Amino acid sequence: MRHVIALDVGGTGMKAALVGAGGELLHQARLATGRDRGPDAVVASILDFAAELRAHGERHFGEPASAAGVAVPGIVDAERGVAVYAANLGWHDVPLRALLAERLGGIPVALGHDVRTGGLAEGRVGAGLGADRFLFVALGTGIAGAIGVEGRVEAGAHGFAGEIGHIVVRPGGTPCPCGQRGCLERFASAAAVSQAWAAATGDPGADAADCARAVQYGDPRARGVWQEAVDALADGLVTAITLLDPRTLIIGGGLAEAGETLFAPLRAAIEHRVTFQKVPSLVPASLGDTAGCLGAGLLAWDLLTDTTPTTPTDASEATP
Repeated sequence: MRHVIALDVGGTGMKAALVGAGGELLHQARLATGRDRGPDAVVASILDFAAELRAHGERHFGEPASAAGVAVPGIVDAERGVAVYAANLGWHDVPLRALLAERLGGIPVALGHDVRTGGLAEGRVGAGLGADRFLFVALGTGIAGAIGVEGRVEAGAHGFAGEIGHIVVRPGGTPCPCGQRGCLERFASAAAVSQAWAAATGDPGADAADCARAVQYGDPRARGVWQEAVDALADGLVTAITLLDPRTLIIGGGLAEAGETLFAPLRAAIEHRVTFQKVPSLVPASLGDTAGCLGAGLLAWDLLTDTTPTTPTDASEATP
């Protein structure tokens, strides 16, 4: 059975799969990233894990994988196949595509940014299925996005497209590690809500999920914290809507797990702010923690396809 290897590398763990031609997950596995052992050990773990997946495919499906795709965090040069920098993994300028291709017997390998890769999956086979233009936004420790056009995810001229978390929504506001002040992710990420709710309650262990539950119970302090985050998020999203005019807006990440506690006020806040803009369909992400693997698998399959008019991927991410 023809298949590809898909790897989704995170700060603490790696998710992997063998993916069939129809996007089916034929085999799944997980492994600790092992970042406490240093960046060289992380790279070695990735290579070993990929080799194990290749061997599994040969044993169970009668042939080796035809290609591989890997999604990694941080700054990624997908065109050159280099993992440029990841603070949570400690690596710099790792030629990951070449290393994997060598370890896997010379098969083509695609390297992608984790959020853009997850967004590719959500847009092509997940919540954005059928949308010609979509924006995927992940609300986690930070905020990042993926811009989808006709089944492709736009990386940008320098690989930084979709960094919606660094739109300034509160000029002169809270300093951001990026060097700006008032960035969206300083007000509307899960980490920002957790920090604000912990300060409001005096409980350093309180987090965004606690805040969402308190909103549901009608706690006025929670409603205040939550609404500030929703307002900031709406400001950032309306800016993105104005620039990109997406048909579907997909929201994922930890904060989206609050469901309608987030989506109901967010829809209202966006509708209140738009004038001439068309409000896109606002939907929750649907693939959960399989999005990264599925997206990496799509990148790999795209390497094996000359032309896929309905579901192509970004050319820079599909260079073997």
